[in-house]
Amino acid sequence: MKLIRFGTEGQEKPGVIINEKWYDVSHLTGDYNEAFFAGNAITELKTAIEKGSLTEVDQTTRLGAAVARPSKLICVGLNYKDHAHETGAAIPAEPILFFKATSAIMGPNDDLIIPKNSKKTDWEVELAVVIGKKASYVSEEEALNHVAGYVLHNDYSEREFQLERNGQWVKGKSCDTFAPLGPFIATPDEIEDVHNLKLWLTVNGKKVQDGSTANLIFNIPFLVSYISQFMTLLPGDVITTGTPAGVGLGMKPEPWYLKEGDVVELGIDGLGSSKQHVKAYQKI
Repeated sequence: MKLIRFGTEGQEKPGVIINEKWYDVSHLTGDYNEAFFAGNAITELKTAIEKGSLTEVDQTTRLGAAVARPSKLICVGLNYKDHAHETGAAIPAEPILFFKATSAIMGPNDDLIIPKNSKKTDWEVELAVVIGKKASYVSEEEALNHVAGYVLHNDYSEREFQLERNGQWVKGKSCDTFAPLGPFIATPDEIEDVHNLKLWLTVNGKKVQDGSTANLIFNIPFLVSYISQFMTLLPGDVITTGTPAGVGLGMKPEPWYLKEGDVVELGIDGLGSSKQHVKAYQKI
């Protein structure tokens, strides 16, 4: 099943994609949030869809973030060897974890706003995992039983804020609009092999990232299990699993960062694609 949220910002409704068409399921279930993922709502939704008729949604309608605001958005840093190499970092012995503020979450095709005083806004295509069952101290063998699905994510980063302003990475990761999620959540049955997916990103039509989840240093079961040793993962929580080489920070002979007017497109096999137009910060 493919889950979407559609409508104006702050008023999104739940929907599904069936045979490439969008349908409203707001009469069958609430939002795609912690309460939804905590129970058997996905199974119940499938059953309800099979029994009843649905209203089609015009595909010019805005898509919101594919998951309603989760309790946390956990990021894994330097989880591809080629990305660690391009940034001059050592291969981590254990996953590097940091948080991204949930206020950064936006729709997959909403505009990216370059933060005030930013000079180094960068891109990162990533596979994200949506938790479907509360996870605390789970084993690797049990881990995938706690996954509701997978979603495309662009882990935008302001490198000066992240690396030159002291403290943790969170400052460079949490700016408004820095976490587009979607276009949809794909339940695990939609993905044949989550560890063999191509992921890519272009800037102004030029492909800058071209990788595969086959090259993850720490795979999905390991990450879910590992993170659950340090914190309880709640239904609807998002884990974003790192990016392959090709970010602006690693460009040679010198880094290349986003500016107003740029267009960023990205995608992952089985998880669709998204596009963000880059706009400069303007005081409201």
